[in-house]
Amino acid sequence: MREFIVEADGGSRGNPGPAGYGAVVLDAATGQTLAEAAEYLGTVTNNVAEYQGLVAGLRAAHALDPSAEVHVRMDSKLVVEQMSGRWKIKHPDLKPLATQAARVFPPGRVTYEWIPRERNKHADRLANEAMDAGGRGERWSPSASTAELDAAAAPAGEATTATGLRTTATTPDATVATSDATATTPTVGWAAPADLGAPATFVLLRHGETPLTPQKRFSGSGGSDPALSEIGREQAERVAAALARRGTIQAIVASPLARTRETAEIVAARLGLDVTIDEGLRETDFGAWEGLTFGEVRERHPDDLNAWLADPEARPTGGGESFAETATRIAATRDKLTAAYAGRTVLLVTHVTPIKTFVRLALGAPPESLFRMELSAASLSAVAYYADGNASVRLLNDTAHLRP
Repeated sequence: MREFIVEADGGSRGNPGPAGYGAVVLDAATGQTLAEAAEYLGTVTNNVAEYQGLVAGLRAAHALDPSAEVHVRMDSKLVVEQMSGRWKIKHPDLKPLATQAARVFPPGRVTYEWIPRERNKHADRLANEAMDAGGRGERWSPSASTAELDAAAAPAGEATTATGLRTTATTPDATVATSDATATTPTVGWAAPADLGAPATFVLLRHGETPLTPQKRFSGSGGSDPALSEIGREQAERVAAALARRGTIQAIVASPLARTRETAEIVAARLGLDVTIDEGLRETDFGAWEGLTFGEVRERHPDDLNAWLADPEARPTGGGESFAETATRIAATRDKLTAAYAGRTVLLVTHVTPIKTFVRLALGAPPESLFRMELSAASLSAVAYYADGNASVRLLNDTAHLRP
């Protein structure tokens, strides 16, 4: 059985601030560098960056040999003690990362050791290279210093490239340099490189069908809170399989309503992630219109409906929520989540109005554009948010994964 050493580190210039991680996989017998990983993360905390480095290092080791035993060395006392089971993990941002790290290899195949910072220089250098590259709007790639380190460690007669640098292969989670890579593979999915570093990318998933969906009844925050139908659960399974194939989702956040929580849990089980609930992602409250069809509302509350269609400040009958109020809530939720998940790809499991509002705000479109978007059950949309405040709509109402 092969034995690897993984050394990992992460840093944040501001804590939270511009952050990055670095990780290196070594042959335990020879000390030879087998793989490196580094990535700019955007604005996150130091501890989040350290955990991201650990996950990337373990995944790089797993890619080399999934049957190997791994000894992790880090200068983060927090990560080492928490992953060893001696300290509890209390911070909500760290729990899903620790879960991801624990699932890369089977239990008992990974051990942890704390080392002083001066013994973790390789991973620390990679993390700083990633942060420097991100500050320039570039993606990390092996530097000349890496080549010198590799040349010193390489056995006599081992072939190198003409420049002395090892070629790189890009994965959805990091840029990994390996001694046997022969070509550069483009990033998969939504997490493509950007001029301003990796954006916070929200993959927006509308929940699967409920019994009210085919009847086109108003179903918001103030109604009966229906669960998924059998068709809705099947749709959730299909989208889970599609997202698993893409492999880019790093976290899942869901609305608190039953249909979104159920959809999110089905996806999370397939991806091996936990679900975080955020009240800001709930559907609009449609007041007295909850459970009614559009025609029934037209018949019973014609004046209120006309006002609602014409004015984003107008509320549904009975004290529901206006589109303007929904937009204020979604904008605040967007800002909170982009700060918390900077540089990462996050699945937001939510509803029709919130998803349309995310898209409308990203486009700078007027409120009436909400009525001009089609959004099917279990559809996927995506918006990327960059460090300069700009946004890019990358996908809207994709339902290809629902077809047999």
